[in-house]
Amino acid sequence: MVGELAPLPSLRDTVREYGLDARKSLGQHFLLDPAVCARIAALAGDLTGRHVLEVGPGPGGLTRALLATPAAHVLAVELDRRAIAAQAALAAHHPGRLTVREADALEVDVLAELPAPRRIIANLPYNVATPLLVGWLRRAAGIEGMTLMFQQEVAERICAAPGSDAYGRLGVLAQWRCRAQFLLSLPPGAFTPPPKVFSAVVGLTPHAEDPGPALFAAMERTTAAAFGQRRKMLRGALKQLGQAEALLEAAQIAGERRAETLTIAEFDRLARALLAREATAQGV
Repeated sequence: MVGELAPLPSLRDTVREYGLDARKSLGQHFLLDPAVCARIAALAGDLTGRHVLEVGPGPGGLTRALLATPAAHVLAVELDRRAIAAQAALAAHHPGRLTVREADALEVDVLAELPAPRRIIANLPYNVATPLLVGWLRRAAGIEGMTLMFQQEVAERICAAPGSDAYGRLGVLAQWRCRAQFLLSLPPGAFTPPPKVFSAVVGLTPHAEDPGPALFAAMERTTAAAFGQRRKMLRGALKQLGQAEALLEAAQIAGERRAETLTIAEFDRLARALLAREATAQGV
């Protein structure tokens, strides 16, 4: 029929057609199995009417899976111009539902770019996954949920329990702001090219209470100090924040404890005590 679109090429044909050899500098490892992509999209839950941010779509495997859901719109942010060209045919097959933007995801304001309700669903480039997550956690009050793929080691840190070897600053920030769930582990062979490590999908659902930017910044400083010298007792590790003993006393936490033993609630008390002290010092 006149005007009928040609069928989309397979993902592997798309890679060949657009010369999408994965680049280490961009942290690229492509998912080319449609069944795996569909499974990740399904892990995000019901996307009816949702506006979705995807980062680093590459040849578009996960993008296709997201567009097969009832999502209202997908914004795919990509730095690789080859991948942007590869998405043109896909956008033509889904008029008005896919926008592909050449941009650095670290500079994209998800709240400004997408109307609510917002979700972030992405196979994140390894080299920027952690700073992307922390930036989204700062804005989590405006995000309905995140379904994100990381190196499995990073995913384990995000979901780690107090007292475990993997428990650290990233896990505290993530679990303080969200309910974190380890959803799926994928072997290197699921990707092209295969990375040297396993990958894993984490689901993050923001808590209802929004701490606000000032308390979030206090939590960042608190966790950075506490885990920056994690072998030290807290009275020593928190010295860089000033008056560590008074801060610990205000939070009702023993100074001989170490950071990895503190619960999320105890870190919350420390951050609030730090913020209160700073407000008092400023006469607020």
